[in-house]
Amino acid sequence: MSQQVDNIKPSYPLFRDEEYKQMLDRKRDDFEEKHPQDKIDEVFQWTTTQEYQELNFAREALTINPAKACQPLGAVLCSLGFEKTMPYVHGSQGCVAYFRTYFNRHFREPVSCVSDSMTEDAAVFGGQQNMKDGLQNCKATYKPDMIAVSTTCMAEVIGDDLNAFINNSKKEGFIEQDYPVPYAHTPSFVGSHVTGWDNMFEGIARYFTLNYMEDKVVGSNGKVNIVPGFETYLGNFRVIKRMLKEMDVDYSFLSDPEEVLDTPADGQFRMYAGGTTQAEIKDAPNATTTLLLQPWQLDKTKKLVEGTWKHEVPKLSIPMGLDWTDEFLMKISEITGQPIPASLEKERGRLVDMITDSHTWLHGKKFAIWGDPDFVMGLAKFLLELGCEPTHILCNNGSKRWKKALDAILEASPYGKDCTVYIGKDLWHLRSLVFTNKPDFMIGNSYGKFIQRDTLHKGKEFEVPLIRLGFPIFDRHHLHRQTTLGYEGAMQMLTTIVNSVLERLDEETRGMQTTDYNYDLVR
Repeated sequence: MSQQVDNIKPSYPLFRDEEYKQMLDRKRDDFEEKHPQDKIDEVFQWTTTQEYQELNFAREALTINPAKACQPLGAVLCSLGFEKTMPYVHGSQGCVAYFRTYFNRHFREPVSCVSDSMTEDAAVFGGQQNMKDGLQNCKATYKPDMIAVSTTCMAEVIGDDLNAFINNSKKEGFIEQDYPVPYAHTPSFVGSHVTGWDNMFEGIARYFTLNYMEDKVVGSNGKVNIVPGFETYLGNFRVIKRMLKEMDVDYSFLSDPEEVLDTPADGQFRMYAGGTTQAEIKDAPNATTTLLLQPWQLDKTKKLVEGTWKHEVPKLSIPMGLDWTDEFLMKISEITGQPIPASLEKERGRLVDMITDSHTWLHGKKFAIWGDPDFVMGLAKFLLELGCEPTHILCNNGSKRWKKALDAILEASPYGKDCTVYIGKDLWHLRSLVFTNKPDFMIGNSYGKFIQRDTLHKGKEFEVPLIRLGFPIFDRHHLHRQTTLGYEGAMQMLTTIVNSVLERLDEETRGMQTTDYNYDLVR
């Protein structure tokens, strides 16, 4: 089993060597108490049936493969979007290791985040001393300009009071009185990662503006505020900025992790890079208005912006696809008085041209999609624009109000009338759906690859290929730098989707003298 220095095998071919196959077989036989293979096959086939689906959808107290993450993950991402800010999680080290690893695998970047290492004694007596020592050590060691505090399940279950703990830490001299430590309670057992982002942003905005509104005048700085929400496509930050610059619109991007999550390999480590400055968030109430790019996930943010900042938040959808990008740009033009430049009109025309080129290959193709509320709604709307037919739309963290809005969009299109929207359901539910009502493709994050594997295991004719769009993407590289917003994002999504369809067609027609009568050079 030893490797040879001149012939190093990576894991896949190595574990297909005969000696490794025999070793793994012995391990299964001697230690795993494996069921007979015919029983395994029988149960697998049963899980693909309508009977099993009905039982699957009847479960109440069990989640299998959730299509969401927990609140503190979103709080960490929001915190990373502010200049020289250290995300600080009041909880155990294991939680923070999970958050950092989750982002590491998606962004392929080091992600800074600390915890105050709550253990058994803190779970019984409370974590105030952990907080005092943790804030002091974090500031001394990493020298951030701000520490943004969120919580884990442990801290929330025992009822730790962040406001009291932080104030006591300041009173006792562990950190200075005027040192900024905004916070948000982010219990993992309610909501999801998008809720955590919303809570953290509201906490930071409240900290810097709630008690400082006396001299604020709406519109006095001439800017437009942009609040992205939980956004993991770095290209989306860039495309929104580019469009605003082309329109000559002055803006403030509130929470902007674009640079810190995409630092160059030039020999210099950057723990902090870019981000929204404290001056920008303090000045945000002086803007003309605030645009929420993902309004379905920003309830607390909207309440603060409207109630405290006195901004009229425009009713917009996520700027995905053709129609909703049009609406976004026209609203910007209406607010600022700036015309939409010829460069963006040309970009729109190119997108229309691309849709025209590709629609014959996409028309009538059936898709199952899942993800976060705004992303899924924007993707569904774009698929309808392409003439595609969403069949199953699953949103683990969607609300009834969101479902009602999406149902109305689907019913307004001839391509969406046969689609069913599922909220509060997980990827094991989706697995049943693609077996009993097979779509042509799935669109979602990397976790969908296991559903594709299962459909293929039943037979090649049952396989549902996965198109990777969403978060997280762990098993492909550099997709997080792409964009899904604006005309540019629509072009990239269209390219990804149509080429996946054509690749599948090639796969089905490359059989020599069997199916290759349609193995065409020109598609």
